[in-house]
Amino acid sequence: MIQKFLKLSLFLTSFLFLTGFVPLPAVLGPAITVATSGNLVKATAQLVIDNEFKKKTGKSSLNYITDEVSKNNEENRINKDFKNLIEKKVKIAHQKLVQQNNEPKIIKDFKLLVEKRVELTHQKLIKQKINQ
Repeated sequence: MIQKFLKLSLFLTSFLFLTGFVPLPAVLGPAITVATSGNLVKATAQLVIDNEFKKKTGKSSLNYITDEVSKNNEENRINKDFKNLIEKKVKIAHQKLVQQNNEPKIIKDFKLLVEKRVELTHQKLIKQKINQ
């Protein structure tokens, strides 16, 4: 009797592993759930949800989650790079403003004088064109 049981179990086991009749990883997860928790409803729900998930996305739930996490990490990396670029540009602009503010007062006054002269000259040229 024991020999017949062993032969039958060996035959069924080899049938499962060698023919690919049953996708073993898809059944293995719920089988472990039943074995550890004893909850058949939970295992059945897990199997049904995984099958529906694979039909809709074409990927297993683990592969889908892994892809989404890696995509999210890529977006975070891009956002971090953009943030670093903005911070560098702001720092450069701040340094330029500090340098301009640290110039001696004479240079600032000279710049203002030159700007006024340029503006006055520009206005005179415009008046001359109008008068001609």
